[in-house]
Amino acid sequence: MPPFPYRELDPTPEAKTRFTQWIQQLDEQFTQHAGYERRSEIVREELRKLFLPQGPATDPTNLLVDLSLDPRNITLEPEYYGDVDPIRYYERKPLIYLWQMFDRSPLGLNHWLGFRLRAMLGRHLFQHIGSNVKIFHNVEFTFGYNLTIEDNCVIHRNVLLDDRGGIILRHGTSVSDYANIYSHTHDLKEQAKVTNKVTELGPNARVTYHATVLAGVRIGEDAMLGAMGVATKDVEPHHVNVGIPARTVRIKDRG
Repeated sequence: MPPFPYRELDPTPEAKTRFTQWIQQLDEQFTQHAGYERRSEIVREELRKLFLPQGPATDPTNLLVDLSLDPRNITLEPEYYGDVDPIRYYERKPLIYLWQMFDRSPLGLNHWLGFRLRAMLGRHLFQHIGSNVKIFHNVEFTFGYNLTIEDNCVIHRNVLLDDRGGIILRHGTSVSDYANIYSHTHDLKEQAKVTNKVTELGPNARVTYHATVLAGVRIGEDAMLGAMGVATKDVEPHHVNVGIPARTVRIKDRG
């Protein structure tokens, strides 16, 4: 069958200019200000523009919304984890909140803008993010600072990247909608006992729809985990694994 590469699309020239300027302005501010307080103020003002464009109102309902647009007034799930590094996390928390709230805003389904905003935020959030990375909406991660995404990766909508123990997406790797990539496990008897393990995908690996990769598993080069599969052990390079637990059903022709 013929290949169908992604099409190259652009908004109108005016929109492209304004979108680009907005991202550049945010990038400059986050580069200049790495502290929790100032970054929270920046994010609060930007979210006010997205959710309260007429400015904060005085009625109680809008006041609650306005207060909740400030990252200092909300808590995120990873803050509760005992293995969080508070120093590294709190300088990132406002940007994580901006990422999540952008996706829930009227702009969240603007893919052209979203790809570029998330790539910019990723440079401040992740251990590393390469070039030409496309991240769709509603992708969630845990701490951010344990996440490495190399060049030409694609992460589709509603993916969970649990980077507590570290996740590495090698170049050209694709993660499909609703997939879950884990890097921590809980003790069978005592849930509070957590073991963190690095999980690695690729290069050029594919984790397809609704599949799950458990902590410490490696999806090898050019390998594929099929839809709804659960990888409990390594997937060998060029192998296609499916099922629960996932097992090899074929090996790709490398000729």
